[in-house]
Amino acid sequence: MQNRVVVELASVPQNVAVARLLAAMVAAQANFTVAEVDEIKLAVSEAVTNAVIHGYGSQPEHVVRLEVTLFDNRLEVLVEDQGRGIDDIALAMQPAVSSDPDRMGLGFCFMESHMDSLEVESTPGRGTRVRMTKKAGSEHLARATGS
Repeated sequence: MQNRVVVELASVPQNVAVARLLAAMVAAQANFTVAEVDEIKLAVSEAVTNAVIHGYGSQPEHVVRLEVTLFDNRLEVLVEDQGRGIDDIALAMQPAVSSDPDRMGLGFCFMESHMDSLEVESTPGRGTRVRMTKKAGSEHLARATGS
């Protein structure tokens, strides 16, 4: 392990930006390209937004836990909440599915398309854990560009 940062964020929308910047600062310690850091920031934004909005219903008295770990040129991001949880993860991960009718339901799709791996664990009434990884210079970018 090269570095690890763990923070607890109040479940308020303003902390989505804090999470993005924290992940970007840790990623900047490795050989990630600017495009890869942007992908990481987007995926982290989506995961933390899901925790704030869907996990806790934007109730600020709750906590979202963010853990960003750098292993040489691989970044692992863990986002956890103790909120509502997800009844059907497979359904929730499909495009355009959202528990909030005012949202597009693309968060998991963005996470999956911008990171090398995505794992979602959830228990209704107990919370959700999202684990994402990205390797600097990974094949993910080559797949996205058709190289």
